Amino acid sequence: MIGFIGLGVMGEPMCRNLASRSGEKVLGYDLDGAPLARLRGAGVEAAASAQEIAERCNMVFLSLPGVPEVKTVCAGPGSLMLHIRAGSYVIDLSTTAVALARDLNSRFAARGVYFADAPVARTREAAEKGTLSVMVGGSEQVFMRIRPMLAHIGSEITHCGGPGAGQATKLINNMVLFQNVVALAEALKLARKAGLSATRVFETLAKGSADSFALRHHGMKAMLPDEFPEHAFPVEYALKDMEYLLEFAKQARAELTGAQHTMAALERAAVAGNRKKYFPVLVKTI
Repeated sequence: MIGFIGLGVMGEPMCRNLASRSGEKVLGYDLDGAPLARLRGAGVEAAASAQEIAERCNMVFLSLPGVPEVKTVCAGPGSLMLHIRAGSYVIDLSTTAVALARDLNSRFAARGVYFADAPVARTREAAEKGTLSVMVGGSEQVFMRIRPMLAHIGSEITHCGGPGAGQATKLINNMVLFQNVVALAEALKLARKAGLSATRVFETLAKGSADSFALRHHGMKAMLPDEFPEHAFPVEYALKDMEYLLEFAKQARAELTGAQHTMAALERAAVAGNRKKYFPVLVKTI
């Protein structure tokens, strides 16, 4: 049986795809009962706790907000570490710190449990369609074992290297994305200050070498229409990821001035009261 812990914005559609495509029974758990009720129609059984999932499942997926939640589920009271059987697999789809992924890999290995950090990229729409990009850190053996299951949630499954490499690659991905969004915010500001049509400027950028995923999704679908909803990827999550990235860069002795500038832009957005809003809202405080 497959276990799935964390049924939020990304976790719920990933869990649904695993239930509908894998042919396996899926046991789900979340502190919020609403997604569990919705997933019942897809055949997902509700668990009462993470401990129940650990005791009943031999492959457990996590999709949690960050380091504190992953630590609690993996190594806290009633955790996977204490109750999962040897020979089982734990796959963390969350975005967390590289050091945590490496530490959990070592601690699970000591109990005979296989661990992989496998954070995902792209949008909720991609999560619903099963076309996420999944970046996997772990041994070749573990990667080959879990790849067929990951193929139910993603269309691009990349083995990035050993333990922690998935998280490192995901954090670098987000650093590039966030910096791109800051550049788009500055482009939008300049276009408007100069009296240009911002829509026409963005449409023209999309036809040339400045084209990007960020331009077409964050720029055109959020910045231009000035739509920054909650329950999307918020400023507070972007800040969390940048904190993990800068921590990793410090450990690697890499000075990243662009990343620091981006962190400052996100912090200004948070101070302005936009912490819960979709992160391209940083354009308002550029």
